[in-house]
Amino acid sequence: MIQRIASSTISMAAVVTLALLLTLLAIGYQPPDPVFQASKVMDQVVSTLRNATFEKEDTVVVTGEDILAPVPSQAPAEILGPALEKNLSVSVGVCDPGTTFINCSDPDVLVAIELANEKKFPDMGVFQYGVPVRGSKDSTCDIAWRFKPRHEKSLRMYRDYREYKLLVNTSCDYVVEKIGGWHSGKNAFFQRDFVNDSIYNRSFNTFWSGKYLYYSRGGDYCKSMNQYMWSFLCALGEARYLNRTLVVDLEMCLEGSYSPDLKPQEGKDFRLYFDYEHLQKKAAVVEQKQFLKRWLNWNKKHPQHPLSYRVVEDFNVTPMHLRSFENTILWRKFEQPEPNNYWYRVCEGEPEKVIHRPWDLLWKSKRLMNMVNSICGEMEWDFDAVHVVRGKKAEDKERWPNLDRDTMPEAIMEKLEKEVEEGRTLYIATNERLEGYFDKLRAKYRVHLLSDFKSLWGPHSLWYNQTMPLTRNKRVEFDGYMRAEVDSEVFLRAKKRIETFGHLTSDCKDGVNTC
Repeated sequence: MIQRIASSTISMAAVVTLALLLTLLAIGYQPPDPVFQASKVMDQVVSTLRNATFEKEDTVVVTGEDILAPVPSQAPAEILGPALEKNLSVSVGVCDPGTTFINCSDPDVLVAIELANEKKFPDMGVFQYGVPVRGSKDSTCDIAWRFKPRHEKSLRMYRDYREYKLLVNTSCDYVVEKIGGWHSGKNAFFQRDFVNDSIYNRSFNTFWSGKYLYYSRGGDYCKSMNQYMWSFLCALGEARYLNRTLVVDLEMCLEGSYSPDLKPQEGKDFRLYFDYEHLQKKAAVVEQKQFLKRWLNWNKKHPQHPLSYRVVEDFNVTPMHLRSFENTILWRKFEQPEPNNYWYRVCEGEPEKVIHRPWDLLWKSKRLMNMVNSICGEMEWDFDAVHVVRGKKAEDKERWPNLDRDTMPEAIMEKLEKEVEEGRTLYIATNERLEGYFDKLRAKYRVHLLSDFKSLWGPHSLWYNQTMPLTRNKRVEFDGYMRAEVDSEVFLRAKKRIETFGHLTSDCKDGVNTC
C-alpha cells in the first residue's frame, strides 16, 4: 500500500512539474509579429536613405502594401465557397446540347464561370461573384466579380465585369467557350467603390480631450518622395510611441525631378499619392487645417483655460524624454539649418530602439491602384515586362559608361530573345519619353507602354473626375511620380520581369564601382 501511495505521489509530482514547465513556456513565448517584423525589414530596405542626401528612386516605389503578410497561393474555401471544388457537377437541369440560349440565372452557369476564371487567371488570389445576367446575346452572360492579385499583399479588393460566351456540351455540362475582355460585361456594370478619403470631422467637444503631436514644416519639404516617406513615418512612429494623435499636413511639395521643367511643385495633395482613408482608419491622425482651426476656436472661447502646449525646437530631444509631458500639444519645430531640420533626425540614434516606422499604415492611392489593375486587365493579366532605365543615367557616361548603348532597342531585342517568347505581350516600364523609341520591339512582341493607356487619366476618365474635388475643381496633372508608381506596380504584376541593372547592362545601379 505504501509503495502504491509513493508511486502515486511521484506520478502526481511529475504531472505537476510538467504542467508548471508548460505554463512557464507559454508565458515566456511571444509569437512573431508579422507587421513588426515587416517594419524591421522595410527599415533595412530604406536604411540606405538615412544620410542627409536622398536620391530619387526610379526603380520600384515601395509602400506598406509591399511588406504585409503574403496572400495565400490558394484562397480559403470559406471565401471561395464550394464553386472551386473539382468534383462539382456543372450539368444542366434540362439538357439541350448545342442550344444557343443560356439561362444565366442557372446556378451551374456561375460554377462554370468560376472554374473558367480559375484556369484563365491563375494569378488572382480571391474571387467573389455577383449574379450572372444576360449578355449582349442569348449565348452570353455578363457577371461582375471582385478579385485580388496574388502579388498585392494589402487587403484591398478590385472589381471587373466581363461577358462570357457559354454552350452546353453533349454531356449536358455548361462550358465557357470564350471570356470577354476587361470590363466587357456591360450589363453587369456597377458603380465602382467610392474612394472615401474625405477628412474626418472631429467634434469640438472631443477635440480638447485628446493629446496631439504636431510637426511644423521642415527641410524635408520639396525633397524626394523617399525622404518624405522616411520622415513622415518617423513622425507616425513617434506619435504611436507617445500615444498621441499626429497632426497631418495634406499639402505636399513634389521634388522637381518629377516635373517636366524640373521645378518643385507645391500645393500637391497627399491623397493623390497615398491612401488617406486607410491611414485614418488605422492610425490616430487629424488633418492640420482642421486641427489649427479647432485649437484657435478653443482658445478664443476659453481664454482662461487655453490648451497647453510645449514647443520642442531640437531634434535631439528624444521621444523617451517627451513621454513624461502631459501637455495637450507637443509641437516640434524644425528651424535649424539643413540637415538638422529634417523630420527623420528625430528617429536617429537612441530612439531607433523604441520608434518603429509603421509601414503598414502607408498605402498607395486607391485611385492609382485602380488604374494599375485596369492596365493589367487590358493585358488579360498575362504579360511579361522589362524595366528600361534611361534619362539622366544614360547621359552620364562617366558613372554609367554602357547604359546608353545597352538600352538601345537593338540591344534590348537581343537580350529579350533569350528571355521572352516571341509573340508575348510585353509591358515596358521606362523613364524614356521619346515617342516611338521602342517601336522596333513590336516586330516580335505585342508591346505596351504606360502612354498607351493615357485615357485612364484623361479629362473624361474616372481618375480625373475623382481627383478634381481634391483640388477645388482644378485640373490635376498626371505627374512623374504617379507615372513611376503605376509603372512599378504594373511591372511587379508581370509573369516574367527583366530589370535594367543585372539583366540588360553590366553597369552598376549606383554608378561605377558600386556593385
